Amino acid sequence: MAISYARARLTTEDDRRYQAHVEKFKLQRKNQKAIRPPRQRDIFGGQAEAALRDWLAAHLPLDERRILEYEERRHRTAQIKYRELDALAIIDSVAWVFEIKASRTASAIRRAVAQLNETRQILHLLFHRVGVTILLVDTGIPADSAAAAALMASDRPPPRRPEPLDEVLAALPQVQRIEDLAARSSSGDQVNLMLFSVDDIIALVGAENLALNWEDDDLDDEAEDEPPPEATLFASSGDDDDDDDNPLAAALRKAGLK
Repeated sequence: MAISYARARLTTEDDRRYQAHVEKFKLQRKNQKAIRPPRQRDIFGGQAEAALRDWLAAHLPLDERRILEYEERRHRTAQIKYRELDALAIIDSVAWVFEIKASRTASAIRRAVAQLNETRQILHLLFHRVGVTILLVDTGIPADSAAAAALMASDRPPPRRPEPLDEVLAALPQVQRIEDLAARSSSGDQVNLMLFSVDDIIALVGAENLALNWEDDDLDDEAEDEPPPEATLFASSGDDDDDDDNPLAAALRKAGLK
């Protein structure tokens, strides 16, 4: 199905049209069944995103217009949608977009690349050059297939084999690891990737300000035979460790909010 985009604009979270869209979404979700409370990893994901956004703000002039409104056209139908950019900087007419994730599987990189490719396509309606960067907090990603095999053979293996970092990077040549923001590129279809450790996030905000008690979460993962129920609009950004996007992100995109 051919998809195209039109009528893009950047706005802030207090934009009237965006707020009306959010309220409509919340009303649609109001009568949904009760959901589980957010896990520690979910809470940490939101905290890590906030910490890295503040870190970015100390290095780049971030734009407050992080809400991207656009029209998505499929055949003869069109729908106004919104997506929240984790961070945006506009420098010398170049739009720099940052996608922030926390995960224990490199599959998060695949999802981030897909999201950023779409975002870049939409922003090209507004900017000639768009650079995209993934800021990934590694919460236990195996480095290679041997590390993944060892994890699955451990006393408490995860429910699914996590994709190792080297496998994903080999499959996605457009992704280029960088060690410093100054090394990022806006050329072609390149996606920049910066890795952060949990210790890096602790150094930024302090362990006392982070949800780090993940043991119960891991036990819940072992007990879960069914996918978790969809989250509400108020759920925190979470650990992006499932084969599919986290329920909140999927729900928001379906509603045209991501």
